[in-house]
Amino acid sequence: MDNQDKQTIRPDWAWLMRDTNALLAFGFGAGLSPKAPGTFGSLLGLLLAGLLLGCGVSHTGLFLLSVVLFVWGIRLCTRAGTALGEPDHSGIVWDEMVAMMTVFALIPQGFFWWVTGFALFRLFDIVKPAPVNWVEQRYGGGLGVMADDAAAALYAVLVVWVLNWIL
Repeated sequence: MDNQDKQTIRPDWAWLMRDTNALLAFGFGAGLSPKAPGTFGSLLGLLLAGLLLGCGVSHTGLFLLSVVLFVWGIRLCTRAGTALGEPDHSGIVWDEMVAMMTVFALIPQGFFWWVTGFALFRLFDIVKPAPVNWVEQRYGGGLGVMADDAAAALYAVLVVWVLNWIL
């Protein structure tokens, strides 16, 4: 089947309600935002991380959960991208959600650090400095979708650690 024969889906609430995989990949609807869906997905990741940490989940537990969700996300993002005919559709925000959870599992607690971690992750996810851009280009499908955000998260964590050491 060539690209002209592929039937793609236009994402909307009806599709998300019919397809659990799509609902998850689109961050429970955050990915339907007409503007900045990645930022809304990242905010959802921040909220989930905050809730889990607030309920007593340790940073180690949150990190381990984010690893499991990363692996699961490869499948979710591959399926959603295939259904949409676009592997890294802007509405697929599972990668941002999981990356934000990873960032918050690995940075110091506190409002300043959380805002800094959030802003740095969004910056690196949008700008995609090397090797983030290389990761995105090197790997296709769900792995590429998940891996470039994991690389952006790692950059954000490293910068926060350096800032924490300096300050």
